[in-house]
Amino acid sequence: MRMHPFFLLLLFLTSFLAADSISPNEAKLKKTKLPKIKKENHVLLLKPSNFDRALKETKYLLVKFYVTLSQSSQNLSEEFAEAARQLKKEAPRIQFGKIDVTHQHDLRKEFNIQAFPTVKFFVNGSREDPIDCKGVRKASTFITWVKRRTGPSTVFINSTDQAEAIIKAGDLAVIGFFRELHNESVEVFSETARDVPETPFGMTASEDVCANYGIQRNSLVVFKKGKPVHNEVLEEGGQNKLGLTRLIKTFTLDLVTEYNIETSVKIFDVPVENHILLFTPTNSETFNEIYENYQSAAAEFRGKILFVLVDTNEARNGRIFEYFRIRDIDVPAVRILNLTSDAKYKMPADDVTLENLKEFCQSYLNGKAKQHLSSEEIPQDWDKMPVKVLVGKNFNSIIFNKTMTVFVMFYAPWSHECRKLLLIWDKLGEQYESHNDIMIAKIDVTANDILSVGLDRYPFFTLFPAGPGYQEVAYTGEYTLEAFSEFLEEQRKMKAEPGEKDPLGGIKEDFSQKETVITEKEL
Repeated sequence: MRMHPFFLLLLFLTSFLAADSISPNEAKLKKTKLPKIKKENHVLLLKPSNFDRALKETKYLLVKFYVTLSQSSQNLSEEFAEAARQLKKEAPRIQFGKIDVTHQHDLRKEFNIQAFPTVKFFVNGSREDPIDCKGVRKASTFITWVKRRTGPSTVFINSTDQAEAIIKAGDLAVIGFFRELHNESVEVFSETARDVPETPFGMTASEDVCANYGIQRNSLVVFKKGKPVHNEVLEEGGQNKLGLTRLIKTFTLDLVTEYNIETSVKIFDVPVENHILLFTPTNSETFNEIYENYQSAAAEFRGKILFVLVDTNEARNGRIFEYFRIRDIDVPAVRILNLTSDAKYKMPADDVTLENLKEFCQSYLNGKAKQHLSSEEIPQDWDKMPVKVLVGKNFNSIIFNKTMTVFVMFYAPWSHECRKLLLIWDKLGEQYESHNDIMIAKIDVTANDILSVGLDRYPFFTLFPAGPGYQEVAYTGEYTLEAFSEFLEEQRKMKAEPGEKDPLGGIKEDFSQKETVITEKEL
C-alpha cells in the first residue's frame, strides 16, 4: 500500500525532531541558571572567573581594582558602596563591582593598573578600552560621573532663573553660552563636563540668557561663589577637552595653594603636570612681599603651571624638603617640577620678584630652562672600598667608560630593605674586587639626580656593560649573593660569545623613557 505524501512528510519530521531532541536531564541542566554574582554592600564581588560574565550581564559596569593592603583602597570603599546603594533603584542598569588584584598580575597588565585603587568604566560588556574614572572620591561625585557617561553631561538652560540655580548650587559652576547647540565647541564642552563631575555644568543657546550675562560670542564662563571669575572664548577648533579640564580644575584651588595634608589630594587631582613651588617661612619679614609677587605670577600662568606654597616652618613638610633637597640656607627657594618626567628646575635668580618669576616660568614653558640636578660631592675615598661610591658628579664618567662593566645598586638610605641588601652588596664587591673588568658600585638616589636612568622603586639594580655599543641591562632576579653572581657571570659569558642570545630574550627595557609620577604619598 502506498503511503500518502503527507504521512511521509510527517514521518520524516518526527524522526528529525527525535534525533535533535535532548534528554530530560539535559533539559533540566539547560534550564538551570547560574547563581547570581555575590554582592557586598551593593557592590559585585568580582574575580577572574566571573569577570567576563559580569561584563556580559551588565550594560554599564564601574569596577574598582584594589589591593588588600592599600589604605587608599580601604578609604574609598565606603564612598564607592554608598554610590552603588543610591543608584540601585535610580539606575539599575548601572552596576558597581570590585576586584582584588593583589595577586592578579595578568589583569593588572591587561588594564594597565599601576596605582591603587584604580576605577574603570566598562560599557556594553567590552573589555576593550574601559574609561578611566580618575580623581573621584566622593559618593555624590561617582554618581554624577556615571550619569554624565550614560546620559546628558550638562543641563540645558532656557531661562536666567535656571542659570542662577546652577551658578548658586555650589562654590564652582561652569556655563557654556552658545549661539547654537550643534557645533564642535559644544561637543568639546560636553566632553569636558564628563571629566569634571564634581562641578555643575550647564549650557544655553538662549539669546535672553546670553544677553543677561553680557555674552556675545561662544564662551565658557567659570563662576566661583556666584560670581564670574573667568571667561574663555570658544573658537571653533581652538580648544580641546584636556585644556578646558585643566583650566576649570585649577579654579577648584586658590591661585596659590599651600601644601599640607588636606590640600595635597586636591593638588594632585588637578591635571596640570607643571608645578612650581615656593619654599619660604610664612612668618618671615619678607613673606608678604614675596607672596604678593608669587600670586601675581600665578594669575598669568593659570592652567599652565600650578602654584604651590610650602611653609618651611612646618615640620610635617620635612619629606618634601628632602625630595627637593631644600636646606635652611636655600630659602626662599623656587623650583618647578614636571610630574610626568620627574624633572626639576631651579629658578636662576635668588630674588623672588614678579619679573624673575615670570621669566622663569616662560623660559620653562618655552623649553629653555635647564634641568636642575643635585649631587653630593665626590668622596675622597670613593674608590677605596670593594663597593665604589658614585654620586651625581662622577656617575656618567664611571658608567659610560669603555673598559669596565659597572653593576650599580640604586638605593635610598631610609629604606629598610635597602639597608639589608647593602650588606649583601658589600660581599658582592669583595667577591669581584680583584676583577679588573668589573666594578661593583652604589649610589644614593635621594641625594643625587641621575638623568640617564629612570627609577620607580628602591632598591634598583642595573648593569652597565663596557664597550662603545653598550646597552644597560636591568637586573630582575632574586636579591641574593648567589643570584647576583650568576647574573654577572652570564653577562660576562654573553660578552665573550657575542653570537649568544641575550638572557632576557633580546628585550631590554628603556629606562630613560620610564615615567615616574610623584604622588602625595611620596611627598
